[in-house]
Amino acid sequence: MDEYVKRLGHVLDVEPKYSDLIYIERIPRPRERKLSIPETEINMLDFLALYGCELQFVVGEKNSIMGRVMQPLNNLRYELRFIEAARVCLAEIDNDNLRQKVSEAIETKQQSLPLIIWNATWGTDEIARLMSLSNGLYQPEQSQHEISTYSNDINYLNSVVRKLQAGDYADDLNYVGDIQQRWQYGSRAGQLHNSVRLLASRLDDATQILKQRIHQKTLCPQGQPNNKAKIVESVFFNVYIANVQPYLSSVNRGAEQLFKPLAELADIQQHVMPDSFRPYYDQSLRWDNDKGLWSKYQQQVKAHTEAWQDLLEQCGLRPTPD
Repeated sequence: MDEYVKRLGHVLDVEPKYSDLIYIERIPRPRERKLSIPETEINMLDFLALYGCELQFVVGEKNSIMGRVMQPLNNLRYELRFIEAARVCLAEIDNDNLRQKVSEAIETKQQSLPLIIWNATWGTDEIARLMSLSNGLYQPEQSQHEISTYSNDINYLNSVVRKLQAGDYADDLNYVGDIQQRWQYGSRAGQLHNSVRLLASRLDDATQILKQRIHQKTLCPQGQPNNKAKIVESVFFNVYIANVQPYLSSVNRGAEQLFKPLAELADIQQHVMPDSFRPYYDQSLRWDNDKGLWSKYQQQVKAHTEAWQDLLEQCGLRPTPD
């Protein structure tokens, strides 16, 4: 894109100016994304009294060394197993005091479940990898198939989250684990962010060149194409239309496929979204925010197209849709 700005400035006799890349919110650090979960303790006497109940095995696994360092998705699995096992166990408990404690534990865990779901989606290391800005620009020829897969995956994840929120715990979370594993192999969302940030900034730089030429010196004083106009028109078709626009289209397509379901994954959990995450959601995820990254990008694409049309119109060369 720097080369496009440079070439446009050269052909229009305008000195190009390269602005700083527009600001982008990065995904918050782990401690700013993860929510604190209230502990539900079952003491040793109560634990022993659960003998014969599946719940005893579930609690025992959590109290093991491995259970104490569970990853967020495994913790969600545990909480769902606890709730299901505790419900079954209630019918087998004769002791009123123990039954009351188990009932209270079920209620507490159900109330905490939205927090645990958040941690198992937006609180994971895997999603941070997907959103990382550290791996360059989006390469459509390498990533297009992956973007389609990620889009389908996240739509599936959204359906799982909605079911869990509705109290339907029947879905197997193993596939969710597979989804999150795929996120670790490429920062496709972050690459799209990088590309959109670069495109929005450099398109604006190029638009300023076009506008400066439009207002300072008419390209075709007689309103008819001249040699200069033909050179400019060649840049429009052979550089902007042939090279820049296809990349814009690929980024548009990839971003819409990936970020609409990602925004939904955050949107359906807004009731527990930490305040520290909201600027990232508003600026970098939401597709419908007029002040967000995606709207700024679309505005720059539109402004650049209109500037080209206005310049070429001075020579009777204004492009029209086919």
